[in-house]
Amino acid sequence: MRKRSQGARVVLVGLVFLVALLVLRINVSTLSRLSVTSPPRSLNKNGQGTKWLLQREITRVPLNSRSQSPPESREVSAAAAITCDRSHHAYDTCAVNRPTLLHPRTATFFLLRPTAGRLSPEKIRPHPRKWENSTMSKIKEFTLASAGPPEGLRCDVEHDAPALAISVGGYAGNFFHQFGDGLVPLYVTANTVFPGRDFVLVIDGASDQWMHKYEDLLRALSDRPVVYVDRANASHCFPSASVGLISHGFMTINPKLTPNSRSFLHFRRFLDEAYRRNRPGAAPRPPARRPRLVITARTGGVGRVILNQKEVEDLARAIGFEVAVFEPNRSTPLRKAYELINSSHALVGVHGAALTHALFLRPGAVLGQVVPIGGDWVARACFEEPARAMGLSYVEYGIAPEESSLVEKYGRDNVLLRDPAAAKGGGGWSAKVMNVYLKEQNVRLDLVRFRGFLEKVYGKARKFMEDEEGKG
Repeated sequence: MRKRSQGARVVLVGLVFLVALLVLRINVSTLSRLSVTSPPRSLNKNGQGTKWLLQREITRVPLNSRSQSPPESREVSAAAAITCDRSHHAYDTCAVNRPTLLHPRTATFFLLRPTAGRLSPEKIRPHPRKWENSTMSKIKEFTLASAGPPEGLRCDVEHDAPALAISVGGYAGNFFHQFGDGLVPLYVTANTVFPGRDFVLVIDGASDQWMHKYEDLLRALSDRPVVYVDRANASHCFPSASVGLISHGFMTINPKLTPNSRSFLHFRRFLDEAYRRNRPGAAPRPPARRPRLVITARTGGVGRVILNQKEVEDLARAIGFEVAVFEPNRSTPLRKAYELINSSHALVGVHGAALTHALFLRPGAVLGQVVPIGGDWVARACFEEPARAMGLSYVEYGIAPEESSLVEKYGRDNVLLRDPAAAKGGGGWSAKVMNVYLKEQNVRLDLVRFRGFLEKVYGKARKFMEDEEGKG
């Protein structure tokens, strides 16, 4: 009987010990999971600190480890880890759907974890002029490699938000293309790939002038520091990456193609937010007594210059406008341009990149476009359609052949003036024909005929001004 009692006590002690051991193991496991799923928001430099980028999916697998493999159930296929969509006419997009390391010097995104099979690297030029080989040849090619980083290559900077990698090269010096091929597609892409989510911009092809000019807009898209690929020396790690710019067309946003139904009017409001959020105390311009008209000026050998510019300005003042002449260049601060044009009631100029500043007009204001010979299609696609999408009043003045400087050079009966569609050949502009219409051609406006156009602009601008005063 005594031996049986001693045996029971031994069994009871053993059971208590096992229960205590089980509780301790559960607590340790819980703490381990908490440390893995709570990454810091801030950047982690020099590869120090938590390796949460990998630990989300692989526990305790060292970076660049080739001697230690994760459990088989944790492997993913290379096809799922890197995906691409090449079905569009204007652009390609690719995604790295797993933790990745960007090596800036080679513009390569490496997977940080093994995959169940290796695929050939994906190549992509992240710029939305895919149909134009001459332009795309100047865009840096990014590589998305299913292989892990080479030995010795580690994360210098770790980010806890995904990357959005793009190129702003191409026609980078042209103000229209900086928006049409860059900033508008960037807004579309951010609202398609990361609607309402944080991300890190990774940009290639940006000049110092471009970086300074658009810093307000980039900051409004993401508060995180931009990674400029062609200036970066450190490797950067991200939980995932999207590479490429989505474009809906020339200066176009199709709300049916964005998850949050963003339109061109939303983009216009985004510009307002970007330029106002850092200037809460900026003094507004005094109320206008007359409608404010901005006339864009072109000078030098660039083409589409108004040869009788001074007479046009005097005519506009005589009609009743308060006139400002705006001659932008590459170094013109965009905030300064925004403040001038956003406070005006109308913008008028010959078709050209300067009319892109119409993006800064308030909905209801007037855009007046002077269309040179041969410019009908580009005038409509580049400025008329975006103006209407932004809620602007649009007025157009198509010049007569006698108002074109091409008459003096080629004669009134030349096909270039008599039938521009035939001169273009029906298959799009050749570089030679495009240069004639856009670079050789200046305009001398018929002031009698042009008065009717300016009076129409004035009537719409005056109504806009009075409507705004009534709301105030």
